[in-house]
Amino acid sequence: MAEAASELGPTTPYGKTLLKVAEAEKQLGATERDFIHTASISFLTPLRNFLEGDWKTISKERRLLQNRRLDLDACKARLKKAKAAEAKATTVPDFQETRPRNYILSASASALWNDEVDKAEQELRVAQTEFDRQAEVTRLLLEGISSTHVNHLRCLHEFVKSQTTYYAQCYRHMLDLQKQLGRFPGTFVGTTEPTSPPLSSTSPTTTAATMPVVPSVASLAPPGEASLCLEEVAPPASGTRKARVLYDYEAADSSELALLADELITVYSLPGMDPDWLIGERGNKKGKVPVTYLELLS
Repeated sequence: MAEAASELGPTTPYGKTLLKVAEAEKQLGATERDFIHTASISFLTPLRNFLEGDWKTISKERRLLQNRRLDLDACKARLKKAKAAEAKATTVPDFQETRPRNYILSASASALWNDEVDKAEQELRVAQTEFDRQAEVTRLLLEGISSTHVNHLRCLHEFVKSQTTYYAQCYRHMLDLQKQLGRFPGTFVGTTEPTSPPLSSTSPTTTAATMPVVPSVASLAPPGEASLCLEEVAPPASGTRKARVLYDYEAADSSELALLADELITVYSLPGMDPDWLIGERGNKKGKVPVTYLELLS
């Protein structure tokens, strides 16, 4: 934009506008870089450190605990199967003929299953010990997440705060740009028609129609007078609205009213005014104020 402005002529209305817009875009870029840097330090870096550090450890220990539980279940199943086989082997065999060889085989099988039960019980004790140890390690790691959550909650609040600041700064940069462009002679202002559809088909309402309107004195002014004399305009006896100022505003000329953040003023509109502006009153002072700097109170 700056190069195009120099080629077109920095003194022409288009060239001047290009320069102002280029400067505003640079400010927006610097604000975005600051936001990315702040968000990275206050939110993304702590989150990345947790995911790549503590969370990997916790996930590993949880998988190990799951394997220990499967091993424990397998040992319990083996022990149950061995005890059932042992009980079956110790039962006196029901043979049609009784021979010593059958009793010898039965006694050998019973002794074999006794050994199998002892071995299964030993494996179960070891598996239970390992599972209990792993469960304790995993429990301690999971209990530490509570403090991590508190820290991440604080980081999340910092991120929201930095993002709010970022959008507020961008908003103010664009308002300043719009204000500067409005001072250029021959600047294209555009139509004052509302960009949104009317509220109803029988009552087409403009954006500024929610404000009380007082009769215009522009038609009473001499033909050579180009501006409206605000001192001669009296606000309506009723129907004015209160507004809270969101940001400090420095008046560009005598027709505007300087504002301080959080103060309350009375506002109303005049016929034919730009919908982005209202008439504001504070005490015995009055002047134009930008709508975007106000919060209208019901």
